[in-house]
Amino acid sequence: MTTARWDIDAVRAAFPALALLDDGKPRLYLDAPGGSQVPARVVERMSEVMLLSCANEGGAFRTSQDSDRILAGAHAAAAAFLGARPDEIVYGLNSTSLIFHFSRMIAREWQPGDEIVLTRMDHDGNVGPWVIAAEERGITIRWLDFDPETFEYRYEMLDELIGPRTRLVACNHASNIFGTVNDVSRIVAAARAVGAVTIVDAVQSAPHLPIDVTAIGCDMLVCSAYKFFGPHAGIMFVAADLRDRLSPLKVRPASTDMPWRHAPGTPSFEAQAGTWAAIEHIAWLGEICAGKTAQAPLRERIVAGLEAAITYEAGLMDRFLANATGIAGLTLYGTTSRNRLDARVPTFSFRLARRSPQEIVATLAAQNIYGWSGDFYAHEASGQLGLRDKGGVARLGLSHYTTVAEVDRALEAIAALAA
Repeated sequence: MTTARWDIDAVRAAFPALALLDDGKPRLYLDAPGGSQVPARVVERMSEVMLLSCANEGGAFRTSQDSDRILAGAHAAAAAFLGARPDEIVYGLNSTSLIFHFSRMIAREWQPGDEIVLTRMDHDGNVGPWVIAAEERGITIRWLDFDPETFEYRYEMLDELIGPRTRLVACNHASNIFGTVNDVSRIVAAARAVGAVTIVDAVQSAPHLPIDVTAIGCDMLVCSAYKFFGPHAGIMFVAADLRDRLSPLKVRPASTDMPWRHAPGTPSFEAQAGTWAAIEHIAWLGEICAGKTAQAPLRERIVAGLEAAITYEAGLMDRFLANATGIAGLTLYGTTSRNRLDARVPTFSFRLARRSPQEIVATLAAQNIYGWSGDFYAHEASGQLGLRDKGGVARLGLSHYTTVAEVDRALEAIAALAA
């Protein structure tokens, strides 16, 4: 892992929104788990597409040829981001809609007596589509639980859950409510041993960790660009063998070749261009904070940038945990160990005694500190902990553009509210 100096001033200068003031008050964006801020290059690239090359792809004229270039470049960038091939990338509206889309194709293969394995920790975007498909096909759902003390999967259950009847296993790389980084390679290996299809939700991990689908070994993996500094768009990796096996849901005249084979209609070229720019921003972090040259391969710069961000964000997490755990009446849902910072991403969910999550975030918002309350579609997890009917939790998330001073400011506000 790199130990190069993190240039927080240069990083923050890349994000125009960080300089905005409201009645003289700076904005403290701690809402990143729900959607990050975007660098200027993302805004500029999307504007250029809408102004200079607003056309469908496949034409002989200049603006259409630009769309061809954007389509190819965005798929190549996403492939570099995930450690995949460009012809294994599908763009969509968001991760949830992509999973719904693919669940219709995958469930066609299921027969009575088959089983699927879902988890109690996932965002419902990687649960609900499979629940609906299972109900329609009349198959059994089995559940991988988590330990409410460690907030980690009960991996010892895998042998009893996954067997010869298992057709699909869905899990998440990092929890959007606990921040837990999960050993998805272990889950995927157990599923692949019986020939089950595997899908990993990497929405919460993609802004913070390098992702390598080959190392994970999964058949599918999804993430959303608006969580990693881009526009509202979803990306799915689909391994080539599964991609070709599935009968695509498409209009009849549409090409059966990639990237059109599994594209659910005409894409947003501006969103693809913005996603490409967001990935370039992460690669730029590898240049300014990890010493990579601009000529280094894109994948190499991406990984270096994220590794540099891991080191910086670990310091922020340590600061948050060191002070939050001392606030009277604060209950944190997720690991609080400062010796295991690699076991989580900087997503923190908590409750305060005698304060509802909604009251917490409203009080913070009055001080221009942005956070969320609720269950964040972690439907099973919030239900398991008895939080779903109690307003859920308050959630704050740190990012590579967050400063130590901002962490301190948020903690002071929480401590004052607790007092």
